[in-house]
Parts: sequence; structure tokens; C-alpha cells
Amino acid sequence: MEASESSPVWHRESIGRDEMWARTNTHGVTLWLTGLSGSGKSTIANAVARRVFDTGHLVTVLDGDNLRFGLNADLGFSDSDRVENVRRVGEVAATIASLGVLVLAPVISPFRTGRADVRAAHERAGVVFHEIYIATPLSVCEERDTKGLYAKARRGELSGMTGVDAPYEEPESPDMRIEAVGDIDAVAAQIVSAFASSWSGS
Repeated sequence: MEASESSPVWHRESIGRDEMWARTNTHGVTLWLTGLSGSGKSTIANAVARRVFDTGHLVTVLDGDNLRFGLNADLGFSDSDRVENVRRVGEVAATIASLGVLVLAPVISPFRTGRADVRAAHERAGVVFHEIYIATPLSVCEERDTKGLYAKARRGELSGMTGVDAPYEEPESPDMRIEAVGDIDAVAAQIVSAFASSWSGS
């Protein structure tokens, strides 16, 4: 009896994750960078990506903003949409990382439960997940205001701004906490040094 469209069946792939990783002598890993808008997540993620790519390892950046132009274009900024946004990015990250790619995901991801669900999805996929909290203070993020969003929120022209009139739940036990973002190259080097063994295959 065939499964109906409403009851999909998981199909086992002919090339397993372990076989693929053994071929390339690499491991897939996701580094999930969480923090307020303007904290430096995307800048840091891309600096890490460049460092790792230059060593010959496959790497990609799943930027939360960029994905809202495609994969998550149908989502807004309600709590439920933010939860779904994080869920989708997490599933994509786990899938790509399972190929042996280092995935960097700079995503605000304001809720602890959402980030925990992403970690659980990686555990189910057998993929290493590291949560990195870019703990740039709100005052610094507002000074930067790279997108002009904080100014709009303070003027009442924008509602639901994380850290202003929408919550951000700080990670309680992240795998790494970056207190202040000054020298981006130094921060990127710190992250690579801390986690490189996760994807090197050694």
C-alpha cells in the first residue's frame, strides 16, 4: 500500500553521512551565532568562513537576513514566525552540515526554546552544533544601528524590535560567549581555534 501525500515516509540515502565524511576526512559542524541585531554576528561569521575556507574546508554562511529574501520570505516578525524562521534555518543547517560542510548561521534567534530545538535537530542528525553568543550590549548595538532599525523603533515607527519592545532571551550556557566585538580578525581566530577540531576530522 502506497503512502499518501499526507503521510510521508523517510527514505534512507544510499550514501551515508559517515561514508561521506570518511571520503573527505572532514566533519560537518554548525556554528550558530546568536545575538541582537547589530551585535556583529554576520561580520564575524563571514570572517570565520574566510579563515576556514582558506584552509581548504568547505564552508557556507546561512545569514538570517539573507534567508528572508528566499526560504523565509513568507515569514514576518511575530513570535510564531520568528520561531518558524529559526526552525527552518536549523533544519537547513543540519542538512548541509551532514554533507561535511562547516555551516555558520548568524541568526538573532531570540528564544531559548528555539535554539534548543535546533540543537536537538542536529543531535538527531548526528551533527555537531555549537552555540556562540555574541553578547554585544544593546547600547553598543544601538550606537552602530547599521540598519537604522533601532532609531525607527525608538521613534515608534517600528514595533517588535528585538531588545527594544520584543524579548531576547540570552543563552544560559552557550558553547562560547564573545563579550565585546572589537578586532573582528581576533574574534574569528578565537572561534576557529576553539572549534577547529570539530570539523577537521582529527
